Amino acid sequence: MKVIVVGAGIGGLATAVRLASSGHQVSVFESAGYPGGKLSSFEKQGFRFDRGPSLFTMPTLLEDLFRKAGKPIGNYFEYQTLNESCRYFFANGNELIASTHLSQLALEVENKFKVPADVFLRHLDRSSFFYKTLAPVFLEVSLNRPRHLFKKDFFKALLRMPFLGLFSTMDGFNKKHLKNEQLVQFFNRYATYNGSDPYQAPATLHIIPHLEHKLGTFFPKGGMVAITNALHQLALDLGVEFQFNTRVEEVLVEEKKAVGIVTSGKIIQADLVVSNVDIYYSYTNLLKAVPAPQRLIHQPKSSSALVFYWGIRKIFPKLGLHNVFFSADYKREFQTIKEGKNVFEDPTIYINITSKHNPKDAPEGMENWFVMVNVPNHQGQDWQTIQQSVKRNLIKRLSNVLGEDIESLIATEHVWNPPEIESMTGSFAGALYGNSSNNRMAAFLRHPNFSKKIKGLYFCGGSVHPGGGIPLCLQGAAIVERCISEDYPHA
Repeated sequence: MKVIVVGAGIGGLATAVRLASSGHQVSVFESAGYPGGKLSSFEKQGFRFDRGPSLFTMPTLLEDLFRKAGKPIGNYFEYQTLNESCRYFFANGNELIASTHLSQLALEVENKFKVPADVFLRHLDRSSFFYKTLAPVFLEVSLNRPRHLFKKDFFKALLRMPFLGLFSTMDGFNKKHLKNEQLVQFFNRYATYNGSDPYQAPATLHIIPHLEHKLGTFFPKGGMVAITNALHQLALDLGVEFQFNTRVEEVLVEEKKAVGIVTSGKIIQADLVVSNVDIYYSYTNLLKAVPAPQRLIHQPKSSSALVFYWGIRKIFPKLGLHNVFFSADYKREFQTIKEGKNVFEDPTIYINITSKHNPKDAPEGMENWFVMVNVPNHQGQDWQTIQQSVKRNLIKRLSNVLGEDIESLIATEHVWNPPEIESMTGSFAGALYGNSSNNRMAAFLRHPNFSKKIKGLYFCGGSVHPGGGIPLCLQGAAIVERCISEDYPHA
């Protein structure tokens, strides 16, 4: 069949690869001049920066995609296993290097936090229990197709539901099992991996530590954009056609069936259409003749980010690839985000430095810093004023912790704020993960990967099921492929 994919984000690329591998004729239309969406990169004055996602986990999902395509992944993509996942700097001066070797990490936790190693390891085991129970039901299949759900894994998850944190917040769950405030903060942070608030989000998000600490943390050779480049090249080798700098104006629907698209006033017909566009804009911009699911698209949105890309004229041995500088008042930080108007004066700071593993990303003797803080999504705030205030606070904090005048070391700077995230990536209000996951029913409230009303219309990407982030977008592509194969078994 002839398939059009609207959007070349990571979900759109993965869906294109899967459908082309199944023998379909696939064309991808992308408004930007490059693939990847948030998973892209740019260069400035000799520094290379990954624009968006910076953590690489679950490489098996990529490997599965290449197996599906019948191509050896090594011809397209290489990655290394890391010895540490992150370096943590706490407000009281405590520091923790999180080794990827669990026994070593547990001993380090015991030494730094005076929490027995077995207590820490048992909490990670709970994360593994959550993941192994919930992933087959909530992440790997469609929640809106009974044939996907009503299997042994589904009933097993139902029986275990009282033990899966659905009725507790992430913070409450972590405090119940861990009595150390800093260790609670360490585990609460994982709620931010999908733009959530640990003081509101359900403890089911405790599945996330399993991915990082049990399955491992990795680094792609060439940086995170190497994932995009590999999938783009793989798609090209499978015969996928790409039209960049091409904005789709409308998805054509006739007699409750998607029949093509309109771009530059021209109609291009297709048997199937897959939207990798944010679900809000899919309905408001592309599906003009289709009634939008108002309750769903107007659900509260996830948090956004304010990112400073700094070229730094110095090497900091104290820092690693991933670094977190925790706020002294974590709860107040999230309360400020919840209020939605400003950024907390003492935010948690995340710094990613790919030149630690890819020295070509910065000139000799220098580093490329991706400095990010969590912020509310765009609601009309004065972001120019906010980012100036945030920059002052970041420089003061980092200078104190690192013992250097950071401002004097900044060789170049670029800033990405929520309105720019929205305009560049089509993420409504700059929300990085679509709808918020602060509601315990959030998994059920995401838009399905297919239209219940329009035949031949499907959806992928971070704003629909199963959610945002590279692993979930890859899993969403697999769900789209399965739905299409069920709907058109003889195609």
